[in-house]
Amino acid sequence: MKKIFGVVAACMLLLSVGCSSQSSGGETNENGEWSPTKPIEVVAPAGPGGGWDTTARMASQVFEQEKIIDQRLPVVNKAGGGGAIGWAYIAKQDASPYHLFVASPPLVLVPLNGQSEYGYEDFTPIANVIADYGAFVVKADAKWNNLNELFEDMKEDPASVSIIGTSSPGSMDHMQFVKIAKAAGVDVTKIKYVSDPDAGGLTAVLNGSVDVYTTGVAETIEQVKAGKIKVLGITSEERLEGDVLSDFPTAKEQGIDETFVNWRGFFGPPNMDPAAVKYYEQKFKELSDSPAWDEIRKKYGWGELYMNSEEYSEFLKTEADDMKTLLEELGLAR
Repeated sequence: MKKIFGVVAACMLLLSVGCSSQSSGGETNENGEWSPTKPIEVVAPAGPGGGWDTTARMASQVFEQEKIIDQRLPVVNKAGGGGAIGWAYIAKQDASPYHLFVASPPLVLVPLNGQSEYGYEDFTPIANVIADYGAFVVKADAKWNNLNELFEDMKEDPASVSIIGTSSPGSMDHMQFVKIAKAAGVDVTKIKYVSDPDAGGLTAVLNGSVDVYTTGVAETIEQVKAGKIKVLGITSEERLEGDVLSDFPTAKEQGIDETFVNWRGFFGPPNMDPAAVKYYEQKFKELSDSPAWDEIRKKYGWGELYMNSEEYSEFLKTEADDMKTLLEELGLAR
């Protein structure tokens, strides 16, 4: 009996001083390396379809099918507020290593224009994985055939051309257009921008109720193939590769010396354990380097832009400073 009691007491002592591999629920080994032991929830802070949802689902698919992560990664949609509903949900999962979410420029822009109490500083940057780009779309029979023709009209009267996007004023679709238009010499404070969060921008362009749709490159491909729209320009540094994509001219090649990168990556809740961050950094690097992910990038016209947690943090600080300056010019900073 004394022997049994001694074994129990010894085990309790090991647990109390954290010497057992079970001290973190069996997730951290004796070398301090963390690994998951249950499914990981991946949040897309938007409805089905679109960039966040597609990126989350494609990443989850590759992680599971290529066995990069030996757990399921179900994707959950938390739509509303331009991302703010999803961010508020993640903020409540304090320190959890079992919640990730996909983010892009709205995580910087939406808090700056006062539409969310949460910003990138409130979460744990893990890794950026891709660069996506903006596209400026008009009806196939529109009078403009390139960005210079469009911007010449807008330089004479910025409000004579209506622009529509999915995001709210001061968020991504708006700001990618503003950044390029400003470089072209348009008075961006007078641009007429309409927000349609229900993703009706393409319909509005096709029925003639607005002139230009500012969106992501991937969202244009099928309608270009169908001959219903034309892309006046995209925001990448160079032309993209791929069927249809290679036909889209950049703003830069049209003499407009500016780009807009829709970076897209993954974050965790606040106060995530550094051991979990290190684990996910490594797994997202494996994802980024995998042939399966390369095929997905090509399919959607995404560029390669991997950053680890530290690099991502520094990048986000610079992005926030740049976007704040532009929002202040528009009178949208809060």
